[in-house]
Amino acid sequence: MATAERQEVKAVARWVRMSPRKARLVIDHIRGRSVPEARTVLAFTPRAAAREIEKVLSSAVANAEANHDLDGDELVVSAAYVDEGPVMKRWRPRARGRAARIRKPTCHITVKLTTVEPAHEPAPKAEPKAEEPKEKPAPRKQAPAEKKTEEAEA
Repeated sequence: MATAERQEVKAVARWVRMSPRKARLVIDHIRGRSVPEARTVLAFTPRAAAREIEKVLSSAVANAEANHDLDGDELVVSAAYVDEGPVMKRWRPRARGRAARIRKPTCHITVKLTTVEPAHEPAPKAEPKAEEPKEKPAPRKQAPAEKKTEEAEA
């Protein structure tokens, strides 16, 4: 059986000024979802990372439509991940002539889209042949305790 080659389209946003951990919390919500569903989830997510991830998702859909002639609504987010970027180090003055380091993290956001594989429809089931009616099962035998109670009632 030959496997159909699935097209994969990706978009990357690099050096986004945001903590990778904060972006990962949002991107976990869209992994494996269809594009319209992922857009809805991002639209109702209050975190700032959702706006950046929405831009990357829109870019991936635009890449698919422009470069590969795919329909954006029929794509699925096959992979979405956030990698750490370089950390900018800054200094803040503190008491008694000291300094404290300020870390300004960056991240790289990647979204990969693939086409939805058509679901294999199961072969239509053959209707069962009409069988001869089975014999009725024999009546259940009563336990000895049940016989005594029936005799006492009579």
